[in-house]
Amino acid sequence: MAGRLAILCPGQGAQHPAMFDMARGDPAAASLLASWFDHPRLGQVLRAACEGEQAFTNRVAQPSIVAATLAMWTALGDLQPALVAGYSIGELSSYGVAGALAPTAVLELAIERARLMDACAADGPAQGMLALSGMPDGSVADLLGRFGFYPAIVTGDDALVAAGPLAARDGLAAAASAAGGKATVLPVAVASHTPLLQGAVAPFAEVLKAQPWRVPAFPVLSGISAEPVHDAAKALAELPRQIAEPILWRECMDALAEGGITVALELGPGAALARMLQARHPGIACRSVSEFRSLDGIHSWLDRNLD
Repeated sequence: MAGRLAILCPGQGAQHPAMFDMARGDPAAASLLASWFDHPRLGQVLRAACEGEQAFTNRVAQPSIVAATLAMWTALGDLQPALVAGYSIGELSSYGVAGALAPTAVLELAIERARLMDACAADGPAQGMLALSGMPDGSVADLLGRFGFYPAIVTGDDALVAAGPLAARDGLAAAASAAGGKATVLPVAVASHTPLLQGAVAPFAEVLKAQPWRVPAFPVLSGISAEPVHDAAKALAELPRQIAEPILWRECMDALAEGGITVALELGPGAALARMLQARHPGIACRSVSEFRSLDGIHSWLDRNLD
């Protein structure tokens, strides 16, 4: 029986100056990237990412991750995944992978999404994010409440990303460690996927409505419900909401397994999604493009595992 492929689209955090290099080995992807780098607005952001200038700021990180993801998808050619899943900003990339939106439109939307989120966060105290893992059962909700933090992305049975006021971040990290867990500070300055960004939801929904949407060629998993999205109407209803609601990535990974996925390829940069999925569902063959040296190597691995 032939395998079933899932494409994974990463969120921000693993961007680096060489993240476009492999995609440039394909003529179509190289042409797409050249058009973006030559564009007055898009090129400024992507050059900032390549030069390391403010690479982890929202306004640079979000569009650069989307650009790297969609350039790699273009370079890989005519793949036919059964499902596409995106982590945080990667969910927007997923609609480019699925052909519901044109690649350049997705990149422009990423810039606007980051702008709206930054504007929303600028209205109050500085914000921050923290990854928590190994937390004792039943301890997370009370701990987050004490420090004014919210669950932002649920990544495992005892692991999540939390977001809230920057002034309370280090106190939360210390309390989590004292409770027996592990806390890792993330280089993100907005409380993504929490009520603190509710003000960005409606404006982004209006921007999305103005786009020329097409029916997705492949189902996209909704981050806030872990349900497959087959049409623009559901995308328009749920994609804006994930700015201010928690991402259920654990449930998305389970949905991939329940959907019969046997092979998963993360489009990179980074390999965090492939590693999380492999750890939770060892029966799925998981790799990231960042683990290969060439496009031919990626295709060879896919051929072996999908036959």
